[in-house]
Amino acid sequence: MPANTDWFHEARYGMFIHWGAYAVAARGEWVMNRENIPVDEYAAKYVDNFKAERFDPREWARVAKDAGMKYLVLTTRHHDGFCLWNTKTSDYNAVQRGPKRDLVRDYVDAVRDAGLGVGLYYSVADWHHPDYPDGYCRDWPSAWRDEDSRKRFFDYYFAQLKELMTEYGAIDILWYDGCIPQPTNGSEVNTWIKSVQPNIMINNRNGAPFDFQCSEQAIRPPSNPELPWEACLTLNDNWGYHAGDDHYKSAKDVIMMLTQTAEHRGNLMLNVGPMSDGVIPPKSAAILREAGDWLRRNGEFLANSSRSPYSWLNWGRLTTKGNIAYLHIFHRPGDELCVAEIANRVLSARMLDGGQPLPFEQSGDRLFVRNLPNPLPDPLVTTIVLELDGTPKAHRQKGEFWIPG
Repeated sequence: MPANTDWFHEARYGMFIHWGAYAVAARGEWVMNRENIPVDEYAAKYVDNFKAERFDPREWARVAKDAGMKYLVLTTRHHDGFCLWNTKTSDYNAVQRGPKRDLVRDYVDAVRDAGLGVGLYYSVADWHHPDYPDGYCRDWPSAWRDEDSRKRFFDYYFAQLKELMTEYGAIDILWYDGCIPQPTNGSEVNTWIKSVQPNIMINNRNGAPFDFQCSEQAIRPPSNPELPWEACLTLNDNWGYHAGDDHYKSAKDVIMMLTQTAEHRGNLMLNVGPMSDGVIPPKSAAILREAGDWLRRNGEFLANSSRSPYSWLNWGRLTTKGNIAYLHIFHRPGDELCVAEIANRVLSARMLDGGQPLPFEQSGDRLFVRNLPNPLPDPLVTTIVLELDGTPKAHRQKGEFWIPG
């Protein structure tokens, strides 16, 4: 049965968390594959030294709430095969080795107690499993070795998902990854999951039934305007913790991404990679909180945003909801701002933060909003609210163009 997507559209913003034994290596989540590290060496160096000694999922939830996020998704098992819960399918897990603790249990309880959506990431691929065809492939393996090994692997991964779907209460999101090579019998698995978790939302990476489409490291809306979707991106250049990666997006970058996903009726899930001890890197937390402070002043545009009929603009972005248009100014255009898009009659114009009214004039197919402060009042992004006489309409149909958006 399809999930109730109302909460997903209301949320619009979530936290992705890539965390596992690879955080000990501190060179990203693909380190085992990229460096051809044998399973035994990886286990001895990284799994057994993964202690999670400062892991506090309640602090993760606080950072997410401070950032304005409404749900979290944790990597319960990444491609390296190390499980963060006490799976009965293998002793390669966080209760038997490393932290000696059910990290998924603690995470689920903390996120649920904080009133946030609980999401679980699960990679079907497992580099450490003897039936997985090639954990050191330079891309992804193209085929199973034989049908018997594929069936054994299917039974193994399905058993793990059964544990995750029946032992941790209601789960809001299942976020698949690594569903390669095919076939993985995803439709069989998803149908069963829907029978035990009827309200869960499943992404589109392991076949139908699914509830939302995802794009990775890109904001790519689906062609079907009614399909719920989410863009997932990293805050720096890596998903898992990388000690040498200081190439962070700014708080302004985060806001610009949020307005872009909101403009297309989509969600943004922004990733952090906690250190091996369980602490979110301070720089990551600071950026998220700075953007969260802006959202507390300007965030009314986000929840339940609609798909905007308007095209790209050279000063910022235009999002819509109900009979309201939000003009997000990234680059001050001068003392007045011109929008040659809006076919509605504009009833009022005001600053979103503080409510200061602004003079405006409509002339033909152009709207002029005048007396823009210099400098703009918000050093990150200043947003102007336009009240329209009905559902937002455009003078011209939006087409395709080379500028992303």
